[in-house]
Amino acid sequence: MAGQGEPGRRRCCPQDAPDVPKATEPRRDSDGPRRGSLCDRHCAAINNVQGDLGDLGCHLHRPRVPPAVSTPCCCQQPSEEVCESCGVKTTLTAENAVEANKLSNNYKFGFKKWKSHVTARPWEDRSEIVKELYSDLNVVRSSAGSTVTWGNILYLLLFGWWLSLLYVLVAAGMFLTVVGAPYGQLCWDLAGYFLWPFGKVIQKVEDPKSRQALGTCEAGTEESSALLGGPVPSRWRPPCWADAGHWRCASTVAWLCLGYPVLALAHGLACVTAWLLVVLIPVAKLSARTATRVLLLPPERVLVRRLRMTEAPPEGEVILCCYRALNPYYYKYAVDGINVFAVNLLPLVLVTLVLGYVDSHNRLTSSAIKFTLALLSIMPLSYYIGMAIASISAQSNFAVGAVVNATFGSITELTFYITALIKGSREGNRCYAEIVKSALTGTLVGCVLFVPGLCMVIGGIRHQEQRFNSRSAGVSSALLFLSVGGVFAPTLFSKVYGKLICGECHNVTQNPLGHYLCHNCHFDLMENNGTLYYSHVQPLVYTVSLLLPAAYLIGLVFTLKTHSHIYDIHISDCHMPGHHHNAVVHWSRWRALVILLLSTLCMSACADLATEHISPILTNSTISQYFIGVTVLAMVPELPEIVNGIQFALQNNLSLSIEIGNCIAVQVCMLQIPILVLFTIFYPTNFTLVFSDLHVYASMFSVVLMNYIFMDGKCDYFQGTVLVMVYFILLAVYFFAPSPSGC
Repeated sequence: MAGQGEPGRRRCCPQDAPDVPKATEPRRDSDGPRRGSLCDRHCAAINNVQGDLGDLGCHLHRPRVPPAVSTPCCCQQPSEEVCESCGVKTTLTAENAVEANKLSNNYKFGFKKWKSHVTARPWEDRSEIVKELYSDLNVVRSSAGSTVTWGNILYLLLFGWWLSLLYVLVAAGMFLTVVGAPYGQLCWDLAGYFLWPFGKVIQKVEDPKSRQALGTCEAGTEESSALLGGPVPSRWRPPCWADAGHWRCASTVAWLCLGYPVLALAHGLACVTAWLLVVLIPVAKLSARTATRVLLLPPERVLVRRLRMTEAPPEGEVILCCYRALNPYYYKYAVDGINVFAVNLLPLVLVTLVLGYVDSHNRLTSSAIKFTLALLSIMPLSYYIGMAIASISAQSNFAVGAVVNATFGSITELTFYITALIKGSREGNRCYAEIVKSALTGTLVGCVLFVPGLCMVIGGIRHQEQRFNSRSAGVSSALLFLSVGGVFAPTLFSKVYGKLICGECHNVTQNPLGHYLCHNCHFDLMENNGTLYYSHVQPLVYTVSLLLPAAYLIGLVFTLKTHSHIYDIHISDCHMPGHHHNAVVHWSRWRALVILLLSTLCMSACADLATEHISPILTNSTISQYFIGVTVLAMVPELPEIVNGIQFALQNNLSLSIEIGNCIAVQVCMLQIPILVLFTIFYPTNFTLVFSDLHVYASMFSVVLMNYIFMDGKCDYFQGTVLVMVYFILLAVYFFAPSPSGC
């Protein structure tokens, strides 16, 4: 490669990993990159953007960088010519091949954009803040500062006082048993500790008798093996328990029967409560370690002491040492790659399913509560589906990833829509079909206006001006124009050729030829036994439903194959020393597939419960059904995507934030709506591809405004504020709009 290219071209990365996907790149000479060349200075002068994906464990090096920043990945050219790849190349540095595939998939049209890691990050590459989140509460610090903080005071008010009081009561009870007096003294010491545990340590004291017994036990097992010779392997030896006699004491029996169950239950309650509050997870760790370790040790081996500033770290094993009860960064905490919020919401799914199917007659709770629980359960399930899709795609080839994304990418929304249409068909209620249309429109408008607008506002607070790839955004905008035109073509056709029917009309001027005021007017497509609809509108709907997926496939081929260079993404691991680690994935492909199928099954059940209990809300609510559809039903399933977009924007990667909204909007029009039309062929429902005027105007105006904002490839928080405000104005229109016909 070194001697075959043009003499004026060089590779942007001299040590590309062969197993990492990469874009087409310029060739280089045998000279190697030279610092401070004319191309470097030119690149630094004409470009002013540096993207960063720091939290992902990867770094986005845009060739357009501030003059003060040097880019080792920029190509070097000794002539006066402008270095071509400096102006177009975007280099992503990943930790391993799996993460590189995930990053590459983020920039592929039609693939789910995922912010979180799908592999375990090396410990040395994590920030000190993140390391503190995962550290055990047994590290003694030389200077931890003052322990009087708002978080510690909050611990005292929520947990400290009643835990301390409970320990005092248990201590009194153990003293009354006489034999449990050692444990009573332990509880008395722990009462003072848990009232204010900060700056104190709990140590495990070595007992000379236990050490001597342990040494005797180990010496007694050092016997030779007659068969193999030498000492007996450790796995063949009987276990040596230094504290074996402790469990046979009368005091231990009294403790395990009277004291320990009460305290373990109290610490379990404190642990669950603190874990659910997320920011108080250190308190959860404190309670969990106390119940599983401290309270099971012999009382003479537990020492509670206060650390002073000038005191040296204590000798011996430190079991507990806590300085802060509250850490606001625990929103980053993950369990096996799963964010802590998704972990905490998982029990909500189980409660929803049990309560929904066991209490089918609403004896325990009302329909409104079950509907709310079912809707909230969709959020963690959407997260698990997204994580599973990203994991499978990152560990598979392009074909498998494309199939998984196309099959399960819209499963969350389609599950709810189909179950709602089935219920409406069974009950003969046209309101469900109108709710589905409102949800489709709300998803389209929200992903075009609210998602990118919110990301621009939040990202603009940290970054004064953000840039994005205007060419890739232009492809999405063109597809949006095409999809919106195709989806609303049957509606416009019905407006032109349908017959206007009004519910009641009043003569305003009392003149037969005067003006009439009419109410409840709509275009009737069923005139003459539905000749207009069945002969003209329905064939148009089927034609559009075939053309839109075909256009989506053409867009995939255009962006992923023939013109993939418009994204200008290059994946490499050569710019980050020490990042040549083997990938340790959180979820294997089979595990991700099982979780994907189980989450999809639970999603179907939650969608069924939501549609089952939405009827009282639709009939008794004073709010327009339009508003319920375009807000709650449309945007709640998209909350994980919104969070991903915000995280990308905070890392100055607005391109992915915009693509998240655009891809969802395109999939709504080009995949979800045609699938619903196809479903109505095999299962007749009340769903027709004819929308109200309000849906048409809101969608078209949103797409036009979005295309205007994205025209120049850069934005700030003001433009994002414009998009968000327009979205809220449209929500106000839907809020005050009368309910659709049939509701």
